[in-house]
Amino acid sequence: MLAPPRRAWVEQIMGMPVSLHLRGPGLDSAPVRRTVDAVFALLREADEVFSTYRADSEVSRVNRGELAVADAHPWVAEVATLCGEARERTGGWFDTWLPGSDGMRQWDPSGLVKGWAVERAARLPWHDFCLNAGGDVVVSTAPGNPPWRVGVEDPLSPSRLVEVMALAAGAAATSGTARRGAHIVDPHRGVPTAEVAGVTVVGPSLCWADVYATAAAAKGVSGLDLLARTGYEGLLIGRDGLVRVTGGFRRFRTSGPVIDP
Repeated sequence: MLAPPRRAWVEQIMGMPVSLHLRGPGLDSAPVRRTVDAVFALLREADEVFSTYRADSEVSRVNRGELAVADAHPWVAEVATLCGEARERTGGWFDTWLPGSDGMRQWDPSGLVKGWAVERAARLPWHDFCLNAGGDVVVSTAPGNPPWRVGVEDPLSPSRLVEVMALAAGAAATSGTARRGAHIVDPHRGVPTAEVAGVTVVGPSLCWADVYATAAAAKGVSGLDLLARTGYEGLLIGRDGLVRVTGGFRRFRTSGPVIDP
């Protein structure tokens, strides 16, 4: 069987490469080009609103006391509500209120925003697609089409993969030290987590996969316990090199022919 036509676009947004891969007919058409432009435009707008690295972002202005959440872009209140829910769902292991350089607590929703924004962009009309933002991936395929293949990088040796997953629909999010070093903070102790090199979480929503991956990394080598009865599965690699997986993770492992993004 011939593979369907495919095309990819890549832009640098949120300080990372964001790639969009489409499969299907008409990929050079004006409607597809408009859809692609809309995806990247939404992600750029999310960066403008939520970036903690931009002094003019709405999150930065909220943290300086210049802007109330109620007066900000409507996305800010939506994300603030989700951050509160995420803290409750994870027993406090996901917390967006962290100590700032001045000793004051600062609101940093970055651990939720990327997954939320990419998932929001993926609500636009599609062919088969794989949208990948710095390793956080959301995919969809039409019935009968082959799944996408998503690799899990070894955070202790980034040139190799520890796992390859077949995903027909849903999302995979990864948190760890491979690219940004020890940046995930244990919210209960206020120090960077030291036990975990990387966590990948797979499930229906990229927003919540991202939250659970961050929370599991913060909790340590027992972090996958947070996924019990959530509908999400995960793989955790400790600084000791041991690989731990949840019981249901095996169903995402590749079997049969799949198409690389």
